[in-house]
Amino acid sequence: MNVPVACRYSIEVSASPERIPQIRRILAAHLRYWSLEPHIVPVCRAVDELVGNVVQHVPGDKTCVVELRWTGRHVIASVADKDRRMPRIHSSSPSKGGLATVAVLSDSWGTCGTATGKVIWFSRRAKAAQRVAAKPSAPMPLLREFRPLSSSSPVARSGVPAGSEPAVAARV
Repeated sequence: MNVPVACRYSIEVSASPERIPQIRRILAAHLRYWSLEPHIVPVCRAVDELVGNVVQHVPGDKTCVVELRWTGRHVIASVADKDRRMPRIHSSSPSKGGLATVAVLSDSWGTCGTATGKVIWFSRRAKAAQRVAAKPSAPMPLLREFRPLSSSSPVARSGVPAGSEPAVAARV
């Protein structure tokens, strides 16, 4: 797997229900471009939740910045909005949505207050697929088979006679 040095994509959008599918398609295209296809569904679903929270809970200006980073080991996504109220963290089930869904879809996540609002981020480990053999296999034995040569044969004198086959090593 070719690992890029560091990739970053950022977009500022006015959060609305109509924009969520557009943001999802944009992020999916970047993940595909970075060869991170297995992470498209979970990353896009978690970002959908975060942008949906901006639509639902932020009063007034619903402008947010969606950022996606690929460090070579982790995919990190964040959504920054202009609401200074930190989200309440409930221990509800992921079927109810919100940050519980983000927690299930990510390896780590968090919130951070900024001078103008807050940022909610999450990360996922992204490794190259590893193939593991189901059980170790023993090496195949090598069987060598040779035809004896007589001292009077033309092979012994000149190397390889015309029309004849040289001695062959075969695997069984």
